[in-house]
Amino acid sequence: MKIIVDGDACPAKEAILKLSNEKNIPVVIIVSISHWQTFDQRAEWVTVDNFSQAADLAIINRCQAGDIVVTDDYGLAALVLAKKGLVLSFRGKIYQEENMDSLLAQRHLVQKNRRGGLRMKGPKAYQKEDELRLRNNLSKLIDLLRKEN
Repeated sequence: MKIIVDGDACPAKEAILKLSNEKNIPVVIIVSISHWQTFDQRAEWVTVDNFSQAADLAIINRCQAGDIVVTDDYGLAALVLAKKGLVLSFRGKIYQEENMDSLLAQRHLVQKNRRGGLRMKGPKAYQKEDELRLRNNLSKLIDLLRKEN
């Protein structure tokens, strides 16, 4: 079991690293070269090219059954679930196969509207309660996987 983080947009890397250190779970953080940053020694950092979907491809190639992926990308989440991995959003929402079709359809409609010129609001600002929910649900998923093994 390992935690793989879609690191380009993740606002909670520090919380994930603290929890993984407490629970002794390895972390892999995937970032594109355009999101260069100071690398924390508590994780394995993988830097990928700056082309579309490079980070997603690196994540799915490293993901195995029983791994936990943290991402807000519905398409990537669907692929991870198909590989029998577990997926959490940056705000701590646990993705499940039962609701992936509706989430992907919603994403498609939003993208179609944007291409048509419709301006849409972005997500709300990341809050401390979002980070707390992520930490709590990540801890639950780790404990669940440990019980299964």
